[in-house]
Amino acid sequence: MSENLSRLAVEGTEITVRVTPKASRNAVKVEDGQIRVYVTTVPEGGKANAAVQKLLAKQMGLAKSRLVLIRGQTARDKTFLVSS
Repeated sequence: MSENLSRLAVEGTEITVRVTPKASRNAVKVEDGQIRVYVTTVPEGGKANAAVQKLLAKQMGLAKSRLVLIRGQTARDKTFLVSS
């Protein structure tokens, strides 16, 4: 079950997520106020980052090009910026 995050789709908003790669299925959940993104992709060559960006954008109702990864390229905790 994935969360509807359309309320965060405001330009200039920074969204911090915790990523779990190699999960059994793709999902976005809010647990204890923290957004957790589960992706089936392996974390190599930026594949998991691209999968997280795509999944998060879909849940927010945005084009994936509007989500920019600004922190955490190689970490589990990532910060995305909603751009115009």
